[in-house]
Amino acid sequence: MRTFGLWGRFASLLALLVASSLSYAATSSTHEYVLPNGLKLIVREDHRAPVVVSQVWYRVGASYESAGHTGLSHVLEHMMFKDTKQLDTGEFSRIMASVGATENAFTSRDATAYYQVLAANRLALSFELEAERMHNLVISDEEFARELQVVMEERRQRVEDRPAGIAYERFLATAHQASPYGNPVIGWQQDLESMQAEDLRRWYQAWYSPNNAIVVVVGDVDAEEVLQLASRYFGPLSARELPVVKPLFEINSPGARRIALELENARLPSLYMGFNVPVLNTASEAWETYALRMLSGVLDGGYSARIESELVRGSEVASSAGAGYSPFSRGDNLFILNGVPNTQKGYNLEDLEAAFWEQIEALKQTPPTQQELARIKAQVISSLVYEKDSISSQAQQIGTLESIGQSWRVADQELDLLSAITPEQVQQVAQKYLTPERLAVATLRPKPATDVATQ
Repeated sequence: MRTFGLWGRFASLLALLVASSLSYAATSSTHEYVLPNGLKLIVREDHRAPVVVSQVWYRVGASYESAGHTGLSHVLEHMMFKDTKQLDTGEFSRIMASVGATENAFTSRDATAYYQVLAANRLALSFELEAERMHNLVISDEEFARELQVVMEERRQRVEDRPAGIAYERFLATAHQASPYGNPVIGWQQDLESMQAEDLRRWYQAWYSPNNAIVVVVGDVDAEEVLQLASRYFGPLSARELPVVKPLFEINSPGARRIALELENARLPSLYMGFNVPVLNTASEAWETYALRMLSGVLDGGYSARIESELVRGSEVASSAGAGYSPFSRGDNLFILNGVPNTQKGYNLEDLEAAFWEQIEALKQTPPTQQELARIKAQVISSLVYEKDSISSQAQQIGTLESIGQSWRVADQELDLLSAITPEQVQQVAQKYLTPERLAVATLRPKPATDVATQ
């Protein structure tokens, strides 16, 4: 009965996705353009509400930075809300607020993006302001010095004052030895302290140009009208010669790398295990990345997944634990297992690591069941249905794919490619990639209290 229920849920969700897709297709279509100056424009018409999300993505993030110069992309993101030749500091945000728009920005390892959600008839204003700061940013020494202090305070709050933040930062630095993915997006503290305004001006001139930008628009718009607006505001901007970008591959041998941390303000022990694995950009066979996603779901895909059912509720070796993997990055990524041992039951970090290996070995010996994969596929369908209801989620998906060099069309193939993965393929990627040679481990323990001398 349980098997029938699982497959029944899968079939019901598939029917829901089909119905949702038909409704969505009736009101949406996607168009791709490239302006003469190299700017890429992707417009998805979605006429269900009179709003639009407008995003400008630059193909530059922390993974483009070199030793001694980390944090540049993130600090520049902050400075983009300061002075331009036509706008004073803070004026961009004030104008957006005056028309009822919400706006923000973010920096990742592979991209920096700026976005607004606003009434569809205000799109021209968004383009005008984004074109201004794409080409006419003014980075003064005074504003830079002030904003750099803001970023260093942000780093203190997110990393320095949080044991988990320190541990995860050191874990990534240990796991990524041949690519800049080991550098924090916010930058190393010493690099922030030595950063100069001129460093940022050079970074802006190197990367912020129309031929390194993707403009994504999703909402109640006409694609040809959006193209006309883009040509009007972005078209006159000059392309620049871009720095050469090399592929990012990681070292997979000769053995496991480990780092152990003891921090005074840590409350609980924590374990991080990361296996170096390929992504869509680096995999010799694309199906492996979809099998790795299914493997992640088998281990950590909800209440009935193996980690939750066997390690948290079963043996209770973990008070919390999980797994994660994303194929959407510019270079090789990590398949991560992490958790907190259940110390109240007498378990420690070594016990939790051994339990993770037991789960890995079980999958290497015996492939997952069809029922497990059906459950994961049902979750994927649910996620896709939800994403189609959000214009911001649609734009985020498009921008993420395009910024790493993939096409937005990859998302349209996602369900079919995941559904085609077999239990044996999941077993194969577990055998191939979850090995000690590809492993980095970080442990975090509370530092023991210093003994007080007695007289």
